[in-house]
Amino acid sequence: MPRIDAYPAARKPSRRPSAPVAAPGPVLRGRQAECQQLTRLAETVRFGSSRVLVLSGEAGIGKSALLDHLVAAASGGRVVRSAGVPVEAGLAFAGLHQLCTLLLPGLDRIPAPQADAVGIAFGLRSGPAPDPFLLHLGVLSLLVEAAAGQPLICVIDDSQWLDHPSAQALAFAARRLADQPVGLVFALRDPAAHPALAGLPRLALGGLDPGPARDLLAAALPGPLDERVRDRIVAETRGNPSALLELARSCDPAGLAGGFGLPYPDETADRGADAVRERLAALPPDTRRLLLAAAVDPTGDPALLSRAAARLGVAPDEPGPGPFGGLLRWGTHVTFRPPSIRSAVLRAASADERRGAHGLLAAVTDPVADADRRAWHRAHSIREPDEDVAAELERCAGRARVRGGPAAAAAFLDRAAQLTPAADRRAHRALAAAEAAVRIDATGAAAALLPVAAAGPLDALQQARVDLLHARLAAGRPGERAAPLLLAAGRRIEPLDAELARATFLEAVAAALAAEPAEAVRIARAAWRVPAPGRPSPVDLLLDAVTTRLIEGGAAAAPLSRRALRAVLRSELPTEAAPAGLRLAAVLAADLWDDESWDVLTERRVTAARAAGGPGELARALDTRIVVEVLRGRLPVAATLVDEAATVGTAVPEGALWLAAWQGWEHDLLRPGRATEAPAPATAPAMATAPGPDEGPDEGPDESGGIGSTMAHTANAVLSNSLGCYEHALAEAQRATAGAPGLAAAHWGLAELAEAAVRLGARDLAADAVARLAVTTRAGGTDWALGLQARTRALLSDGDDDGAESGYREAIDRLGRTGIRLELARARLRYGEWLRRGRRRADAREQLRAAEQAFAAAGAGAFAERARHELAATGEKARARTVADLGQLTAREAQIAGMARDGLSNPEIGTRLFLSPRTVEYHLHNVFTKLGIASRHEVDRALPGPYAQGRPA
Repeated sequence: MPRIDAYPAARKPSRRPSAPVAAPGPVLRGRQAECQQLTRLAETVRFGSSRVLVLSGEAGIGKSALLDHLVAAASGGRVVRSAGVPVEAGLAFAGLHQLCTLLLPGLDRIPAPQADAVGIAFGLRSGPAPDPFLLHLGVLSLLVEAAAGQPLICVIDDSQWLDHPSAQALAFAARRLADQPVGLVFALRDPAAHPALAGLPRLALGGLDPGPARDLLAAALPGPLDERVRDRIVAETRGNPSALLELARSCDPAGLAGGFGLPYPDETADRGADAVRERLAALPPDTRRLLLAAAVDPTGDPALLSRAAARLGVAPDEPGPGPFGGLLRWGTHVTFRPPSIRSAVLRAASADERRGAHGLLAAVTDPVADADRRAWHRAHSIREPDEDVAAELERCAGRARVRGGPAAAAAFLDRAAQLTPAADRRAHRALAAAEAAVRIDATGAAAALLPVAAAGPLDALQQARVDLLHARLAAGRPGERAAPLLLAAGRRIEPLDAELARATFLEAVAAALAAEPAEAVRIARAAWRVPAPGRPSPVDLLLDAVTTRLIEGGAAAAPLSRRALRAVLRSELPTEAAPAGLRLAAVLAADLWDDESWDVLTERRVTAARAAGGPGELARALDTRIVVEVLRGRLPVAATLVDEAATVGTAVPEGALWLAAWQGWEHDLLRPGRATEAPAPATAPAMATAPGPDEGPDEGPDESGGIGSTMAHTANAVLSNSLGCYEHALAEAQRATAGAPGLAAAHWGLAELAEAAVRLGARDLAADAVARLAVTTRAGGTDWALGLQARTRALLSDGDDDGAESGYREAIDRLGRTGIRLELARARLRYGEWLRRGRRRADAREQLRAAEQAFAAAGAGAFAERARHELAATGEKARARTVADLGQLTAREAQIAGMARDGLSNPEIGTRLFLSPRTVEYHLHNVFTKLGIASRHEVDRALPGPYAQGRPA
């Protein structure tokens, strides 16, 4: 994946944000109070006082994530981080040496006796064993000396594995720091591990509250999740974030959707858990059967399992430890604690025993109230194929979809195919199951089902659908050229099912744009030749618009694009075409500079992807939505979407690059493993020779890597322009705008190119970029398009005061009527800079102040710093902002607050976010408390800037 490059060594020094307003990194659900406490700790140290904290909690509870938050909050100071290591727990001073290695240059500046004691302990000097008091004083002096130049925070993770002499020395120093700007933060599982740390301020971490725990599970598991299964998981893990995420990672989507498809452990896996097996062996046979039934039941329903217990003659409510040897807890939910015991119980059972457990549950499951779950258990209680059971599963698949989403339906169809005795019905059911599996990105299951389906007998259309599924599987494999395979499948389907064929061509174009831009025009030409029906559907209109855009250019396609967008916005796309259709509709909306349609379509795509449950499509949908949220100035909301995309995806989402670029962050996320290419000289003719956006892209080889690569280069250019690195911005913008095809991200790159070229005095390049941009903005004709065009045109009018001023004013007026708040702030910034150079300081302050406030509120740190720098040049000093200025809402609370402000009810919000109305109410209660309001009617007035929906002025 393309990543933002490091700057060339010869670049001018960047103006980094002096106090970044938003730190990169994941959102910590349910840890708002803890994050605030650590942020206050960092600020206290920054202002010259010491702070000490012992962070305790069980493994996986989130200590390291909170330490990451502290490190990010401590930017501007010095942070030294270390961690205890089990194999070094017996080595005296090993932990202290790891922490103090970077502080040793100050050893010669502390009192000599103390320096000798520390040096001897670390093996740097010779002499008798140091006096412990002198050694401890030396550690204290070393910390104070290191903090003399800038505040120091020392973070010691996994402190339970610190050797005791190190723990004693650090605890001694912690009690004597007084007013020194030093922070010491220890994280450990059990405070009793080191009595030396007793009495130090402590923050004990428990599991997440049910609301945030459900949110975390929902983010990790795209698609609907049966509420009974969800609540059992939260109860069993006791809200431990690591346990929740580990469970989500260990199961495929079908594994948890409604509990259907709950995977059994591999028979060849390492059985381990000897202690659990020994405890199981000591139990009576019927008790073991009940434990196994509890293990295969995904709901933890005590009523169901009580009926099973009664049938077996087991009394689960006996006093004392109970009849289960401490392996099972019977309460509101029946849970295993720890959750790994469930897996151990399953591993200890034979296949016949597991079938017996399913048979027991089928016998005690209500055949009316819970027919689908009864059918599921019945299907897993038999060994041989059975048409009656298979047919019942097939009938249940539709109902299971409502409860557990497409993943549940896929699991039902898969099992139905396995139990079907007749070859023709087995092939048909296997094909349906494979199609459902592909929709949820269960590629392994789909690949296993396709040979069963292909074995047939199948008719011509069904065989063509098998080819289509092979092409879709190729789209999910790195290095596969899926677009030609999709095109071939569409051609085979065309004489058999015109509607499915056009949906397949649409999918082929989307795949080409994403990864094979050299193929995009060829595939568009092939699809263009397919005649549309007399009454075109939204899919037909969308296909015609996209292919026309790729072949004839944006201006020729604009009317078709608008018609297609209206049709898509008015109706739902069919299931087959929805992922590619919504994606391409959003691409067209952005290409037309239609910010309102773009907003609606990207949100609809995310909602559809969450409902479908496929993590790959959800990650891609979130990627696009992140870009929208950033440009609308809602960077905190974008940050939570980055976190969600990273949770469900397999790589850092490209949207994270866009977010980081607007934040102005130069950190590891933005640095690739290769050196950046040398920037093109300011007089390079690349822009003059690159194809224009309406000339039709060249069909030769393209190294751009698709829309994602164009977006990455544009993000580079934004970051470089924000930091004043204009040579690099110019080079990146040229790369973004030279590839084929030139869609929205390339258009934005033209605006970045124009700014960089003007700053470098390359006016010919700037004029060419502005002219090329005008072709696309005229075709769009929206306030966003014409406002950005006016801003870039004003850049070239510096010698014409009237032309420049009218251009900036028009840009501010037009962009102010859109939701693209960051581009409005850039127009104000550029206008303010122009006014200041014209010595109109009072007018400049007005624009620069508004720009600085907008950037700071959004979290666009580098642009905010640039505005503050300009304000200072007018004689006004802008207040540096901190994280606290962003308001107290978490990203999830902000998301829900925005929906409540827009008039959505709690059930409607829950439907969109896959939360229960009760969880929505919990979040809204927190919102009201933090904002000091009493009802949802006051949210619009009270919602802080970074979370506010951009609205027309």
